[in-house]
Amino acid sequence: MLKIKNLHAGIENKKILKGINLEIKPGEVHAIMGPNGSGKSTLASVITGKEDFEVTRGQILFDGTDLDDMAPEERAHLGIFLSFQYPVEIPGVTVTNFMKTAINETRKAQGLEEMPANQMLKLIREKAELLEIDRKFLSRSLNEGFSGGEKKRNEIFQMAMLQPKLAILDETDSGLDIDALRVVANGVNRLKNEQNAFLVITHYQRLLDYIVPDVVHVMHDGKIVKSGDKELALELEEKGYDWIKQEAVL
Repeated sequence: MLKIKNLHAGIENKKILKGINLEIKPGEVHAIMGPNGSGKSTLASVITGKEDFEVTRGQILFDGTDLDDMAPEERAHLGIFLSFQYPVEIPGVTVTNFMKTAINETRKAQGLEEMPANQMLKLIREKAELLEIDRKFLSRSLNEGFSGGEKKRNEIFQMAMLQPKLAILDETDSGLDIDALRVVANGVNRLKNEQNAFLVITHYQRLLDYIVPDVVHVMHDGKIVKSGDKELALELEEKGYDWIKQEAVL
């Protein structure tokens, strides 16, 4: 599904990613961990096409399609979804209307007609019920006055509605209490299947207690320096990142 080969990228002549190699197959959950400044969020931004970053070398393939020079919305239409660390508030636009627009724009890009209103309503109700979302929540302005947990729940709802092939969760556990963390994790676990994949970017092992990864990668200084199974995350929780840094230098 996603294949990254020798990816180098940066911003304003600052090198951040220094040779990333990564392959994610359908049905897999990959976690990327690492200290601040290691390049985790930059990797998410580059995959989704954020224009602030420049790719200087390497290749990103998604379902065999080279993403080079593709705009963020084009990548989204292909099926790449990013859950932001700090979601934006959009006053006056309800959660429901935002989702209607997003879905129909994706359908338009795929050469399809707009989803009929009754079908849209049925889909919204199904996904809201799946994620235990109150109907009143759907009529609120997008992220306006939302708690941290509500913002994350809303993003998981968006993901459920859009049904992306690849969902990237960029530090989605940041600032969440245990209850909100469970809501997010339960949503992800209910949505994952053999046709989609998840890339979970996190500082902490606690999220991986709920979303169990198939592969854990550790980033340091713009590179993936170690990969392993879920036990690697437990080892990082116990030892911290210093031993990884030392191994990377050797």
